[in-house]
Amino acid sequence: MELRVDSLRVDRCRSLARSIADPVHGFIAAHSTVSVERAVLRLLGIDGVVGEEIPLANAVLERLDEGQRALGAARWIGAGVAETGHTPPDVAREVVEGRLALETLEMTPPEMARAVLRPLVVEALDRVRARRTERETALMRLPQGEPPLLYVIVASGNIYEDRVAAVAAAEAGAQIIAVIRSTGQSLLDYVPYGATTEGFGGTYATQENFRIMRAALDEVSERLGRYVMLTNYASGLCMPEIAAMAAIERLDMLLNDSMYGILFRDINMKRTFVDQHFSRMLNAAAGIVINTGEDNYLTTADAVEQAPAVLASQFINEEFAHRAGMPDAQIGLGDAYEIDPALTDGFLYQVAQAQLARQIFPHAPLKYMPPTKHMTGNIFKGHLMDAMFNLTSVMTGQTIHLCGMMTEAIHTPFLGDRALSLENARYVMNSARHFGDEIVVKPDGIIDRRARWVLEECERHLERVAERGLMAAIEAKAFADVSRAPEGGRGVEGVFAKAPAYWNPFEEALHPAEMAR
Repeated sequence: MELRVDSLRVDRCRSLARSIADPVHGFIAAHSTVSVERAVLRLLGIDGVVGEEIPLANAVLERLDEGQRALGAARWIGAGVAETGHTPPDVAREVVEGRLALETLEMTPPEMARAVLRPLVVEALDRVRARRTERETALMRLPQGEPPLLYVIVASGNIYEDRVAAVAAAEAGAQIIAVIRSTGQSLLDYVPYGATTEGFGGTYATQENFRIMRAALDEVSERLGRYVMLTNYASGLCMPEIAAMAAIERLDMLLNDSMYGILFRDINMKRTFVDQHFSRMLNAAAGIVINTGEDNYLTTADAVEQAPAVLASQFINEEFAHRAGMPDAQIGLGDAYEIDPALTDGFLYQVAQAQLARQIFPHAPLKYMPPTKHMTGNIFKGHLMDAMFNLTSVMTGQTIHLCGMMTEAIHTPFLGDRALSLENARYVMNSARHFGDEIVVKPDGIIDRRARWVLEECERHLERVAERGLMAAIEAKAFADVSRAPEGGRGVEGVFAKAPAYWNPFEEALHPAEMAR
């Protein structure tokens, strides 16, 4: 199945996305955030807690005044290592406990701090790349099978219960397991420490929880003879830190999209644009596939009317990802099956949107989300809606397929609900595996006209955003009918301008050409 897509219009949309990203990227290059600096500390091995369960990375940042932060946290850790010969974690504790005064480190030549950290930065990135090689080797030995890859959520609040549910879901056919975070974690300006057993609406994202789930999925992967992927969420106020933790613990995917945090969690846009860039640099190095959040737009705005904004956001997300060094194969752009089922020919509109994204972003591992907005609690109708969603996904060649649950809008899914959902998806995708290859889109028919309208309106939408600037456009409700102000939102106090002598050794190592531009 092929749409007649206007390639010149697509090129124009990408050009507009570049012009939209330019001023935002200029801001990113000139600023850092406390969460970026904490990610740098974590990559240097600074982990654990002090005092009343305060993460060590947070405690270090709290010791730095405004001028010291502007030079980058690595400057001070490097100086401490150079002066004492101790490891970065030991230096961090000495600084926090007051045994090593920052004032004494001001005289340490910056080049000395850089020199002493350079081999430690190389070692840290070598560990990240080694975990990437582990994944690539495992995927060659334990292939996943043909996409769409079936993605299932587990989230009880207790990581040990999640581990049991994840293994059961994998045994039932899931190829990707996502552990959604406890409600509100995206608003915490720190990452909890250790394994957790209490969480509401999800389970806390911690490095130990990542390690526990990775080990469980590696074990079941060996038993099933196919690699089961692990997903979590790198968004909110700790986006770069979670990306660092995920790289260390070999997660395979991360929901990673600043627009999601801005629109749906009221995270300050300036902060999260900066955080997103550095987190995506880490994801690129780690081989982690990002999932973007355009599907969420359709939960607050009409899916028929909002379709052009969804496509526009996909173009913008692609551009920002490329600027962070991400190849197309790691850019999982989002969409959702959210058109009102009462709409005549709504299924054809769904097919048009999904196929349009597939052709415009041919090498991206698109992530397709199930119906949620119009799920009513009627489990029989819900199961049918999920079947139509499954059919759309397989016939348009989506890559990452979040399985819909017939009990959506009733309760957190039981293991049996997940099993039925996976059975539904496997049946439809097996029986209609090559359906999309067997049909032709009628010229000037409903699907053709719908796809053409979405692309044309997307171009107009991008023109309006480019004229206003992305930050002003967000304030004007350009996406999801939600308004956020550039100076508003959570975490704005954690953004700061870089001093001329600012230094982030990981940013420098991961993207030297970008930083020199």
